[in-house]
Amino acid sequence: MIFSHTPKSAGMPHDVRNGPNRLRESPWEWRYQTMRAAGEYHDQFSVARRRRLQSLRFIIYGAGGIGGTIGARLFLEGFDVELIARGAHCEVVRADGLRFVSPTQDVRLPIGCVDHPKHANIGPDDAVILCMKSQHTEAALRDLQSAVNDSARVICCQNGVENERLALRRFPKTYGMVVFLPAEHLEPGVVVNFAEGTAGGLDLGCFPTGVDDFADEVADAFTRSGFTCAADSRVMRQKYAKLLANLNNTVEVIVGRGARPLAAQLRTEALECFEAAGIDCSTAEETRARRAPITSLDVPGHDRHGSSSLQSVMRGTGNIETDYLNGEIVTLGRLHGVPTPANSVVQRMGNRVVAAGAQPGSVSIDELQAMIEAEASAA
Repeated sequence: MIFSHTPKSAGMPHDVRNGPNRLRESPWEWRYQTMRAAGEYHDQFSVARRRRLQSLRFIIYGAGGIGGTIGARLFLEGFDVELIARGAHCEVVRADGLRFVSPTQDVRLPIGCVDHPKHANIGPDDAVILCMKSQHTEAALRDLQSAVNDSARVICCQNGVENERLALRRFPKTYGMVVFLPAEHLEPGVVVNFAEGTAGGLDLGCFPTGVDDFADEVADAFTRSGFTCAADSRVMRQKYAKLLANLNNTVEVIVGRGARPLAAQLRTEALECFEAAGIDCSTAEETRARRAPITSLDVPGHDRHGSSSLQSVMRGTGNIETDYLNGEIVTLGRLHGVPTPANSVVQRMGNRVVAAGAQPGSVSIDELQAMIEAEASAA
């Protein structure tokens, strides 16, 4: 028999609890449950948590398709949000607000926007969410460190698995966040989210492992804002699994579309590298379960164009993320003696196509596959 008592705020004397039978054996437990259901009892721990949640401030560092959608939905839920963006995108948002478009909404939001972290008044308890592409992370972190030293709480809401390591070099409070969010940014001042109800999946956890109160609070805020989001102590398992899907991004840039046989080859090489390196990743079944609540929908007046790498080419950025996607697998292969001809050729050709200013589809899938076969034969 375990004796305990309810919080003083419930106005109840001691109760007696006996495992699963306590509701039947303790009238005070029944009274507590009745008061709570009627809204007459307020858990002081929950009240304190709600207050902390309401005081959370989000700095969205990189307000493109992913960051802009996250910032917009947090803002619509009433959270304090500041965007950090560059160039024309920042100028338009400053002048006219962020235009956020989804299957059921087309609104302009008066969200604050600055062009550098030093102008964002970042506090030590703010959530700084990195949403830029991985090739821009190092420079972004330098700018952030110059503004806040090492006091920021940095959440890497990005594809790839290198960003967390880069952030941890400068910021002890670093978190990983896996990204399943159908969104695009092709026009300055505009972001489009191709989902509603559950707008995307954004689980997070401490890097390299663990969860803390801050991760729980961010997960609560994201859930309230329309995302499926849980604190996951092993979130990097999910990020390595997401990397498998992102390996085909560069193929779209090269040949203009995805290719299932090549995607399978890229994935097989990656899994062999993971095994050699002792890296654990979520299973396909686990990934499908986390993505299940997200249903991609059409947005009137907006076609969906493809991967984030393809969007970078369409915006004329002059660079793509392949060195941190396919290049991650190539690096693991070189470290652990695993051949990776498919990922190596895709990384190399993706960079060449972008550097030459060529359009997606400038290389055929047959030509690309022949290059891979030649590299495999030469190894």
